[in-house]
Amino acid sequence: MVHECIIAALFLSHGLRRDVVFHAMLSGPPTPPVRVRIDGAALFDVRTDQNAWSQILKNVLHGKPHPGIANDKTSFETLLKTKANQAPIYVLEERGIDLGDVDLNDNPVFVLGDQVGLPKVAERFALRYGQKISLGKQPYLAAHCITILNYYLDSKKNDHSRT
Repeated sequence: MVHECIIAALFLSHGLRRDVVFHAMLSGPPTPPVRVRIDGAALFDVRTDQNAWSQILKNVLHGKPHPGIANDKTSFETLLKTKANQAPIYVLEERGIDLGDVDLNDNPVFVLGDQVGLPKVAERFALRYGQKISLGKQPYLAAHCITILNYYLDSKKNDHSRT
């Protein structure tokens, strides 16, 4: 579910990750594509429960504003092309290069699918701009992948601040 990924990407125990921008690409009916963009730097008036996020997303998709959240008709391909000019792209996939063997920079972009994975056409397109990385052979839920990535990035930041 999208709200679980949003929570995993943006929320800490007692605060928000202000340096994260989360994009949810919605390709189902009635009018795809829809990109929901959530900017941790501008986000407020939110909680972590499913009902609250269901209502926030419903309101935003119906044109009602919410601080830090916007939606538009940007396609996956357009978003990826734009992001590829700003930062390296990493596509999560069990058969990718092990995360520990990849030198992530300070501003990585991660592409994750849902429980089925990325559609093959989208994956092929993403791989034109990035590379596959893996959290291991065990498949995890997308929200758990985000939690693991945040832990890894947090650990990396803490290691660098000690040197």
